[in-house]
Amino acid sequence: MNTPHDEILQDDPVIPPITHSEVVYEGAVWDIRRETFDLPEASGLVRDLMAHTGAVGIAVVDDQKRILLAQQYRHPVRARLWEVPAGLLDVPGEDPLDAAKRELVEEADLTAEHWDVLSDSCLTPGGSSETMRLYLARGLAEVPEADRHERGEEEAGFQYAWVSIDEALDAVADGRITNAIAQLAIFQVDRVLQAEAAGEPVALRPVDAPRRLVDGRPDFGRGASVETTGASED
Repeated sequence: MNTPHDEILQDDPVIPPITHSEVVYEGAVWDIRRETFDLPEASGLVRDLMAHTGAVGIAVVDDQKRILLAQQYRHPVRARLWEVPAGLLDVPGEDPLDAAKRELVEEADLTAEHWDVLSDSCLTPGGSSETMRLYLARGLAEVPEADRHERGEEEAGFQYAWVSIDEALDAVADGRITNAIAQLAIFQVDRVLQAEAAGEPVALRPVDAPRRLVDGRPDFGRGASVETTGASED
């Protein structure tokens, strides 16, 4: 099997020639865009994709090394899922870290003193442009009750649990926690806590670390004006 890669294993950003791009459905949170593009290995490819703003998630860990999980109803799967605090990057120009801090206040009534980057992810790259930056938040403080955000819609039904990492890992392995972002957060936090317990160096990126598939590249998410080699309709 031929598996060429650089000395450092990494994803390669690519901007192929796009001959046509149009929004075929404009939704409340995301749009569906149909694009025709060429690759060296194939031409005239047509794909529908969810044009998404992107998102942030927060793995919140307290002084007892427990992770915060919030249960929220998700209509597409008709279930209340255990998740970590997360939210859309839907405020124009907002820095992802600022968005994460805002979501932590709004969804968990918490602030955090210490922030690190755990991962950058493409959640469903076969059909969506959504990327998520997952942060680790520690050094927690409660938001004063008078300053707390009034949650509405599905968020009004939030239930919370502080869970040990071992219990959370068991829940993932047993199929009881199915949200992919929550699973990723649990795995990443376990990696960090195990290294710290062993006195080993922990590989964490600073909050201003670039997002390889996002920063410095032409926007291809919701509201983007996609440059094409042919006619386009945005």
